[in-house]
Amino acid sequence: MYIAMNRFKVRKGEESAFEARWLERDSHIRAVPGFIEFHLLKGPEREDHVLYASHTLWRSYGDFEAWTKSEAFRAAHRGAGEGRSLTITHPEFEGFEVLQVVTPAAG
Repeated sequence: MYIAMNRFKVRKGEESAFEARWLERDSHIRAVPGFIEFHLLKGPEREDHVLYASHTLWRSYGDFEAWTKSEAFRAAHRGAGEGRSLTITHPEFEGFEVLQVVTPAAG
C-alpha cells in the first residue's frame, strides 16, 4: 500500500472557506484503479495558521503514480490555483510506503 499526503497551512480565519473548497468539489477519484480511501484531516492550530492534510490510501505506489498522470487527476485539480489563496505556503507533499498494517482482533 501507499499513502499520499499533502499538508496545508491554512490562514487563520480561512478555515471555513478551505473546508468548503474540499467538501464541495468532485475529486474524480472514486473509480480510479488502486484507490482505496481518502481523508481530509484538520490538525492543530498554530500562531498564524491551522494545519490540514489530505490523506489518500492506494493499493500501490504505481497506482498512485498512474492517478497523477490521468485525466481524472487533471479534472480533480482543474482550477486549483485560481481564486484567493487560503494558505500561507504551497502544499507540502509527503508519500509513504506502508510497511505494516495492524487491524482489530476478531471478536
